Amino acid sequence: MKDNIEKAIISLDEAVAWRQELRSSNKKLVVTNGCFDLLHRGHVEYLHESRKLGDAMLILVNSDAAVRILKGEGRPLNDEISRAFVLCGLESVDKVVIFDSSDCHTELAAIKPDIYVKGGDYTLETLNKFEKNALLEAGSVIYFKPFIKGFSTTNIIESAQKKS
Repeated sequence: MKDNIEKAIISLDEAVAWRQELRSSNKKLVVTNGCFDLLHRGHVEYLHESRKLGDAMLILVNSDAAVRILKGEGRPLNDEISRAFVLCGLESVDKVVIFDSSDCHTELAAIKPDIYVKGGDYTLETLNKFEKNALLEAGSVIYFKPFIKGFSTTNIIESAQKKS
């Protein structure tokens, strides 16, 4: 496990400065975003494979308020700091920024990733138009990683509720 996991949870300003350091060292930054409410195998495989596309990985994590808007009442199951902490504990993840919106176009525009990755349940047509525009303006390469069937936070929650 990494030392000082808490230090990997950073502000947007810190992420922008880190991004500049990476760029000046000719290192490629991979960025993805999501709620990551209940981390499961699908997430871990997706992040592991995504990290291979560059030299460093940043995850933009929806805040608790944003998750409630996106997923409904009763979510998130885990608070934003806990979700960010667990992600930072993964070998594939270098840094996490928590953002307080249903989309992360502001963060993407500020960070200007080299590579942006989403799960295969998205396409260029279904990607949030503001996020897509920020990425295109930044010159980011957009990848869609195949969706790993059988692993969905919503399905896991529903299955657990049926068993109880």
